[in-house]
Amino acid sequence: MQLPSYQLNTPLDPSFDKDMRDTHLIYDYNARDNEGSPEKWRYEIWFFSDCRVVYAIHGGPMAGRVNYQTAVYQCIRPGEIWQINWLEETGTVVSLVYDIPRGRISGLLSFSKGHWENPAKAHGDKRNPQDFERWRGLASIGTQTERFMLVEYADILETFKGKGSLEPIELDAATF
Repeated sequence: MQLPSYQLNTPLDPSFDKDMRDTHLIYDYNARDNEGSPEKWRYEIWFFSDCRVVYAIHGGPMAGRVNYQTAVYQCIRPGEIWQINWLEETGTVVSLVYDIPRGRISGLLSFSKGHWENPAKAHGDKRNPQDFERWRGLASIGTQTERFMLVEYADILETFKGKGSLEPIELDAATF
């Protein structure tokens, strides 16, 4: 078995095409800086296909990161709530819950030690081979249990269909 691998035993709900496919969100996490002062961490995500996401980070410690990942979608309630999960090449695990009626993203971001403690090294664009290789190296720093667990919600500012300012990817583009 090639790893990472995903096992999802429930078929993709048919509401995916209406609720998720080609949906683009811009949202702000209500976070705090190192001194404890409130700040916004702006994220942007495009639900590119039934197995990929494309995203960019515009605010907070990971600002300047442009990436795409193999993702697994699970419908909790059609037209209302979806869960999106993925593993990054940095070793970080992301699990988002998209609450459509409330216009909110809730997330668990389980940052690897290498990713969280070296945010500048996580900046760049995966399409750049040097950035991609550097990001892979972040996964080897620390152990599986040495993680920064960020549990936060974000308010969605914009929802639309299409790529917006993000670049499309090939469906077979390497994610690891």
